[in-house]
Amino acid sequence: MRKNIIILLLAFAGVTASVLYTNHLAGKLSDEEQRRMEIWAEATRQFILAGPDDDIDFVSTIIEGNTTIPVFMTDADGQYMFSRNVELPKKLEQEGREDEAKAYFQKKVDRLKDKCQPIEVRLTPELVLYIYYDDSNLLSQLQLLPFIQLLLILAFAIIAILLMSANQRAEKNRVWVGLSKETAHQLGTPISSLNAWNEILKAEYPDNPSFEEIDHDIKRLSTITERFSKIGSRPKLTATAVKPLIEEAVAYMQSRTSNRVLFYMQADGLKKETEAMLDGPLFEWVIENLIRNAVDAMEGAGSISIKATETDRKIHIDVRDTGKGIERRKWRRIFRAGYTTKARGWGLGLSLSKRIISEYHHGKIGVLTSEMGKGTTFRITIARL
Repeated sequence: MRKNIIILLLAFAGVTASVLYTNHLAGKLSDEEQRRMEIWAEATRQFILAGPDDDIDFVSTIIEGNTTIPVFMTDADGQYMFSRNVELPKKLEQEGREDEAKAYFQKKVDRLKDKCQPIEVRLTPELVLYIYYDDSNLLSQLQLLPFIQLLLILAFAIIAILLMSANQRAEKNRVWVGLSKETAHQLGTPISSLNAWNEILKAEYPDNPSFEEIDHDIKRLSTITERFSKIGSRPKLTATAVKPLIEEAVAYMQSRTSNRVLFYMQADGLKKETEAMLDGPLFEWVIENLIRNAVDAMEGAGSISIKATETDRKIHIDVRDTGKGIERRKWRRIFRAGYTTKARGWGLGLSLSKRIISEYHHGKIGVLTSEMGKGTTFRITIARL
């Protein structure tokens, strides 16, 4: 965050310095053009008043030398007389449209009347003409330069911030992926050992039911290890019946949750045979994470409703709790890695759930509704086959 602020401050300082310097140059060029037009006006006056024997070569050179500054001459009443360095629209260049062309130039003059003071060309005490002039193309472009620089510098600053943010997210992702894979690797050896010892104990004490329960827990640990090993790798999706998968995940969590939490499964809106392209262990993990999150939100007492429905193309899974609710401004923030409201925990459950649904299954997960003090509903949406 601090780096982003520094980049923006540097960009602002660069733009400010550029604007000030460019405005300084534009001011100097504007003053120079004003002096040139004053000389041009005097040359025009001498050209008009010159007699047949007067040498006007130098005056003509000055007049012809203005090839960049648009100039308009008007009479004492401000009516257009002639112009120089002003292009007429092609549609008005046709013969017989002189009145329209004159009206076009008059509009230009009227606009300049509000922009600058004209230069007076006094031919006699009674006869006065006026010269109006506009900025040259160079001056106009120079005046636009600060805004172009502003846009470019801001664009570079935004791109730099986005690249830095993307790099930071990628670095965090690499850390979490590495941690997940290392965890899976470390769990592999003790799980294999536990499985072997359990098989020996079952052979020696075949009538003891405890070893069957231990076997279930070992398989559960193997599933968890498999999930961690898949983080950061593209899983293989297979056509899977969704309803049994949800029911299995709910049953597992219900058996390991306090009796003070009531579970309500509402899956009549989803056919048992309806399939979707899923990675079963990862998808179950998401359901379990949402249920675990709901239990935490209710502080171990309340009710959880799991509702599954289908449409022609989509499958919706809603997990609703009667917990404390989530503020609207935090609906997106809760899916960020590291965000947690618990004293213990790394804040990875919802972040991993979003990645599994969004990136791996091309679905959506988010807060559907939430009311403070009454509860929250999360919705998962995936494509059905």
